[in-house]
Order: sequence, then structure tokens, then C-alpha cells
Amino acid sequence: MSEITSLLSGKKKEEDNGSLRRRSFGSFSRFGPDVETSGVKPSGDSISNIPLVLEDWHRRSMSAQADAASKTFTPQHKKGKSTGQLGLTQRNRARSFVQNIDGTMVSMTPVEMGRHELYEEVPFLAMSGLQRKEHSLSVAFSSYAAQLDALETDEYQYATTGKHLNPEDKEKRLSQMSLLLLDELEVDAITVTTPLIFAVLIASMLMFNMGYNISVMNAPEPFVFPGHSTSAWSMAVAAFCVGGPLGAVLAGKWADQRGRRGALMITTWLFIFGGLVQALAPSLNIVIVARALIGVASGASTVLVPIYLGELAPPNLRGVLGTMTQFALVIGILVADLVGFVLANPTGWRYMFLLTSAMALFQLLMTPFLLESPRWLLGRNANSSKARFIIKKLRGFRYDEEVETEVEHYLGASKSQSLQTDSNSGDNSGRKTAKNPMLEMFQDKKVRLLVISTLVMQVANQFSGINAVFYYSGLFFDGVIENPLVGTTLMGAINVLATYVALLLMDKCGRRTLIMWSSAGMFVSCIVIVISLNGYFSNMVALGAVASYVCFFEIGLGPIPQYLPMSCRQWLIVAEMFEGKYVTTAMSISCQLNWACNFFVGLFFPYINKSLGAYSFGPFAIVLLLTFLFAWIYLPETQGTTPAELQAELVKKNAGRSYHNMDIEGMASHVPPTQDEWEEALAMLVEQGDGEDKVGLNISQSLSSNN
Repeated sequence: MSEITSLLSGKKKEEDNGSLRRRSFGSFSRFGPDVETSGVKPSGDSISNIPLVLEDWHRRSMSAQADAASKTFTPQHKKGKSTGQLGLTQRNRARSFVQNIDGTMVSMTPVEMGRHELYEEVPFLAMSGLQRKEHSLSVAFSSYAAQLDALETDEYQYATTGKHLNPEDKEKRLSQMSLLLLDELEVDAITVTTPLIFAVLIASMLMFNMGYNISVMNAPEPFVFPGHSTSAWSMAVAAFCVGGPLGAVLAGKWADQRGRRGALMITTWLFIFGGLVQALAPSLNIVIVARALIGVASGASTVLVPIYLGELAPPNLRGVLGTMTQFALVIGILVADLVGFVLANPTGWRYMFLLTSAMALFQLLMTPFLLESPRWLLGRNANSSKARFIIKKLRGFRYDEEVETEVEHYLGASKSQSLQTDSNSGDNSGRKTAKNPMLEMFQDKKVRLLVISTLVMQVANQFSGINAVFYYSGLFFDGVIENPLVGTTLMGAINVLATYVALLLMDKCGRRTLIMWSSAGMFVSCIVIVISLNGYFSNMVALGAVASYVCFFEIGLGPIPQYLPMSCRQWLIVAEMFEGKYVTTAMSISCQLNWACNFFVGLFFPYINKSLGAYSFGPFAIVLLLTFLFAWIYLPETQGTTPAELQAELVKKNAGRSYHNMDIEGMASHVPPTQDEWEEALAMLVEQGDGEDKVGLNISQSLSSNN
């Protein structure tokens, strides 16, 4: 019996090493147990465009998408019944499968295929700005699979009736199946489990603590060891950026050796120890050491939190979780400003520093709810039962079959992304090359401009002067407003609101456009600040200009290229600019450069302010003008591909594969059998297994009768 017949009849039980081959009881042809379908192959001619009903779907909000889906489907469609409009009977429950170009078989339903594509294409990182890519991929695959479904349905009708589907019925089925599959793929984006919520909250506390320590030195400056020199205080502020790059480097080693959970706990202990040393410091020199330790913890957090949450969350949730951690960071900055009203005094500043340890200690008490990354566990042992137990808790699965499917997604995506990342380390013959990755990027003419653009964005991100506001706003607002802390807190609140606005704009506008608007708006704001401080405008105008300056930063130069202090958002532009094999190197270089520029701003702004006075924002204005010109002339657009372009890539990628039983409508009614149903099916297999042609049908009837 052929492998195709085995899959159609449900008798294929073996698992091929390394392939996604699964046992599939009750899996037989959607067109009947005696039909061997030849399958359909994707091609540019047969799969040409996205259905009209899905156009602009990725631009809609989740609520709008849900409303559109509910209006499109009737209750009969949602239950998986036949539409009756195409003259087709109710489909028998079947498992779709794919025949690869090498002859191997992959048995998955259309929604499992779609989720596998999402796992392979969406990086294992939780970062803001991924939502558009996640939606676009879902839309592209839904259309792609619906086209295959329509092609196979048309072939079957022609084989049985001698007539093809008329264009109206074909378009109607295409639209309905596209929306049905898209609705299934988007379920992950609105479904979260309690263990995942706890993991997000605990990990986000690291980003909150990092944000708190970005701004905590601002308010208590006059009261911490009064009489300190400008150089000593600026070193205490900048020491945070000395530890940052070291923490970012060490975090990767901790995560690989101790696991993601273990690395997060090490980072938590660093926050506890650093906060205690800072609060109990007998001199400013010890404060400098403590700030460096907290910097190590913060640098590690920027690496660990996105990786940890990205490996726990399904692909459709990684962008949302990245957004949540971003809000945790900016809220931490705001809380540090608010706490200053109570504790920024000669007797309370030590308690203000001690809050770092208190927050980390609370997080440590919550670590029993912190799960290990299933991807890390599976990377060490593909048969890990602990990884399967965690996946079952994270996804809320009821059946072992669902867990195994998710494990296959993890293993396949990890292998695919690892191959992309490591592909620059060997040639076509598999031999290792001795080329330095950075040198290779500069030698490649197609990549060189991207590298330069990334480096320029990192420099512009920090030399735009934004950290001068967060580190030294008290110094800047002194003389501009009666209570500098009020101005500082106002900037923190505006920062939170602007972050929300930026997240809305990033899914609607191009990255290059946002960079140009951001740099231009910040440039104008700097000019207004300088003019106001020279007495031409009132101090309130200067305060408004600073608020405008922060807002424009958040819509472009903040969320697109930045690594610190705003979490790991610089990963977005790097991930969108470079091929997989260059991403790791580009991220590493961007990280170190951003930390270095951050250090110089923190160290030298007090001297700039002392020397230039009212013109202290002048150098930042020059940097912003040059950034605008560079973006206008050289910066490529990196917003990403459209659903139509992604669908064309899917057609090209899968051109050598043959798809069988692409029954999206029948998939909607598929429910994994319970243990009792499995046992009954196996018993019937023994009793009535006297003919190979009856096995698949008998088992299917047994399972159907119990539903």
C-alpha cells in the first residue's frame, strides 16, 4: 500500500526521523475512503492574489476583525457544515497532509500548517512593532490555503460531474474559507492562559525596575552626599551605562547555560544586591559601583525579557507582549518621578534607592510561578516531558495530540531560524568560513548601506539628547519652573502617553516616514527650547517645547532604532533590515554602540549645560538635522512586506510540495478524540482489521459516532 493511500486510510503510523510525520487515526480522503487524490500544487498562475474580503484586513483592529468575521459566517459555517451553495455534501473529517519534494509526508490540518508558518517566520522575540507582521502572515497564509482548498474542490467537482466551479461559487468559497482559517489563526492573539499572564507580569517587573533606575537619580541629586562635584555625580549617572553592555553580553551565556528562568533569577538577585549597596552606600564612590551593578542587571533584562516571553508566547502574541514590557519600562520611569515627591529629601533618598531591592525581592517571591522556556528545554532534549507539561499549561491544551503538534512547531521553527542565523558561518559545501561577520557585511554592497543606516540610527537615538531629559531634567528645569520635579513628572507622564500613540502609528506608517517626522519635530522643538531659554518666549513655551520634544522622540527615534533606555526596540529595525544570517551580528553591534553613546550623554551633558547654558540643546539640534537629511536621502523603508508579497513568497517556498485534503471547512469541526475514543478505535481496529480498505473507514465511523 502506497504512503499516500496509507495516510488517506489512516494506517500510516510510523514517524520518520526529523520529519513532522504523525499517526493519524480517522484520517481519510475528504472525498470518500476509496478516492486517491493526486493533490494540488501551488503556482503563480493558480494562486495569484488575496481575496477581496481579506484586503486591508491586517490594518483593522482586533475588534473590527472579529466583527467582520462574525458578519461573514453563518452559524452553519462556524459549525463546519457544508454551505450547500456549492452543491457539495458534508465533508468527512480528514487530516490534510503535504507531500514534500523528497517524497516525505507531513500530516497537519490547515490551521496547524498556518501556525507552523507563523512559528517559522516570526522571531522568538517579544517586541513591539511585530503586530503588523503577525497579522500580515496570518492573512497571507489564510488566502494561500483557501486557494488550495478551492483548487482541490474544483478538481473534485470536475472529476465527479464534468463541470468546474463557476467563478461566483469559487470566489464565494475562497472568501469564506479564507476568513474561517484566519479566524482560527487569530485565536492565539486573544486567548491567554493564567500561567502565561503570571510569566508576563513577573518578567515585566524587570523592565519596570530598569525604567525606575533610569530616572531614580534625577530627583534626589541635591540631597545625595551634598557637596559632590559635577564629575562625581555625572559618573554616578553614567555608570549605569558601563554595566549595561556587560549585562547584555553575559545574559546570553546565562540563558544558554542556566536556562531562561535561571538567567532571570540571576538578574533579579543583581537588582536586589545593587539596590541594597546603593541604599547603604557610605560614599558616592560606592553609589557609582552600585549603579554599575544595576546597569548589568538592566542590560541583561533588555536581552532576557524579550527572548523569554517570545519563547513562551505563541507567534500572534509576541508583538503584544513586547508592547506590554515597553509600557512597564516607561511606567517605571514615571513611578521614579512620582516617588521623588515623597522621598527626594535629606532623610528619604536612601529609601528611594532601596525600592529597587524591594521590587526585585517581590519578584523573587513570585518566581515559583515562573515557568522555564519550553524552547530551551526542547533544545536540550527533544523528548523532554517537562517541556510538554509547560506547553500544556501555557496553551491550555486538553489533548496530548495538541501538545505534540505544538512541540513540532517549536522544533521546526527553532531549526529553521537557527539555519538562517548560522548560514553565514559556512559555504555551500558545509565548510566553515573564516570571514568576520562585520567585515562580510561591509564588503557586501547590498548590505553595506543597511549597516551604516543602523549605526547612524543608534547614534541619532542617543545623541538626539533624550537621555539628557531623563537623566538631568531636574537640572534642566531649574529656573524654568518653580518646582523642577513637577516638570520631570510631567515629562514622564507624556512619555507614557506618547508610547501608546507611537504603537498605533507604527502599524500604519512606514519606518522611514516616522524617523523623518520624529527628527524634524525634535529639531524644531530644540530650536524653540533654545529661543525660549534666551528670553524670547516664556518659560511655559519652553516647557511645552520639551513635551513636544519627548512626544516626537517616541513616534520615531524612540521605538524604531532604540536599544536603551527603551528596552530592545532597536531590534525591530535590525530584524526588518537584515537577512537572518546577519541579524545577530547587527543586533550585537547596535547594542554596544547604543550603550556607548548613552554613556557619553550621561557623562558629558552636565558639562555641556554648564558651558552652553541656554544653548545646551544646540548640539542636539544639529544631530537631529543631520538625521533628517540622512533619512531623507539614504534610509531605506523597512516597514516589511504586505500580505500579497508574503503570499507570493509562500507560493515560491512551497512550489515543490503537493497538498492533499486541504479541507478548511472540515477542519473547523475536527476535535481531537478523547482517551476513551482512542481505546474504542483501537479495539475496533483489532476486531475488524481483516481488510486494509476497511480500517480507515471503521475507525473514522467509530470516532464520529462518539461525537
